[in-house]
Amino acid sequence: MVRIISDLKNRFLAENIVGRFIYINVAVFILFALLDVFATLFNITSPALYLKMWMELPSAPINFIYQPWSLVTYMFLHGGLMHILWNMLALYWFGKIFLSFFSTRHFVGLYLLGGIVGGLFFIAAYNIFPMFTSSSNNAYLVGASAAVLAIVAASAVRVPDYKINLLLIGTVKLSTLAVATVIIDLLLITSDNAGGSFAHLGGAFAGWAFAYYLNKGRDLTLYINKAIDFVANICKGGIKRPRKPKMNIFKGKRSDDYDYNAQKKEQDAEVDKILEKLKKSGYSSLTEEEKKRLFDASK
Repeated sequence: MVRIISDLKNRFLAENIVGRFIYINVAVFILFALLDVFATLFNITSPALYLKMWMELPSAPINFIYQPWSLVTYMFLHGGLMHILWNMLALYWFGKIFLSFFSTRHFVGLYLLGGIVGGLFFIAAYNIFPMFTSSSNNAYLVGASAAVLAIVAASAVRVPDYKINLLLIGTVKLSTLAVATVIIDLLLITSDNAGGSFAHLGGAFAGWAFAYYLNKGRDLTLYINKAIDFVANICKGGIKRPRKPKMNIFKGKRSDDYDYNAQKKEQDAEVDKILEKLKKSGYSSLTEEEKKRLFDASK
């Protein structure tokens, strides 16, 4: 068992950032599934139910206030095998394209930014449109779809003519696929998964905004990555403030560095000459001035 865990850890560390995010999502899914199996065997309420309630994103603002972390945690939960399968396949395919034109830090920041904006779109939709009045207090969002669509949209903005091969469809441009996905979600905003469609649109918008502003020199993921670095530093043992350099204190008048170093070099040379004379002719051969200099140097 220890060897298996060690092997999985090594595989995780060997993966690029896309592979690591896939590992995290799959690990969470398997953990919840195992908890459900355990609970079923012993005929008890599954601990996964309470964890899910703690991690999923609620549509009601009052509930969200009590669990604001769910704006991040919800994007690592999935409702079923096909749900996580399609999301992870899309993350793998489009994540590889994304990393060809953006950095690893951009990927991490945009994944989270896309999920956050998608979650905010979800909450806003359920509290703005009368269509959701009857379910605005008991709807919840899970899944990485908004985060994945942010990756897709950003890649489409950066390389719109990038060609990909789709099963049964053939070769299409990445920009065409991104636009088609957005249109489909617009058509589905009145379906049973309306909240998910709004989240998808939010993620796509985040991806477009990221790539658009990055071309203008502004990185929308900058502060997210700074927040991640801040948390990482705390987890490593606290924030280390830069130590102030030690300063030597001199009494009286002090020369500047250049003059001081030149003077010190000259004094050392004189002492070396005195020591050489002492070695050859003995202490009695030294003048009173030389004896004094040697005495001062020894102090």
